[in-house]
Amino acid sequence: MKRSILRAPGGNCRSGLRFPRKGFFVPLDPTAFLADPELIRALSEHATPIVCDTDRILFHQDDPASGLFILHEGEATLSMASNRGAPILSIEAKSGSLLGLPGLVGNQPYSLTAVGLAGARVSFLTRAEFIALMQSDPMLALKILQVLAAEVRSARRALF
Repeated sequence: MKRSILRAPGGNCRSGLRFPRKGFFVPLDPTAFLADPELIRALSEHATPIVCDTDRILFHQDDPASGLFILHEGEATLSMASNRGAPILSIEAKSGSLLGLPGLVGNQPYSLTAVGLAGARVSFLTRAEFIALMQSDPMLALKILQVLAAEVRSARRALF
């Protein structure tokens, strides 16, 4: 898969969201996806490694949320497209990010597409394992809520 930078109607959206109105740029915070190292460690004990020798699609926008992806090392690109397929935004997620969390927790399709970039170290936690962990350890559930809250804050800042 060839790595490309998505462009929205207003231009380059590599690390943020650019609206069609010229000069209006609202950055999306890629740290919103970061999780506490203790949470990453606990989730990783039950996750399956995924090889990203080359850029690898982890999930597509609108796919059923089947599990959680943990980005241990390297980077991943998160992107969104309009209903017509036109790129809207692209964000570079960093090591320590949880990918696909809103869809998984809300039992909704993934709202973004995630691509693990070549060399990234990623693992996958199934929906069933995730739910079992959240039910067995309330502190993990609280840490998950903190990551979701950071994503909501970042999206709100981008909108307003």
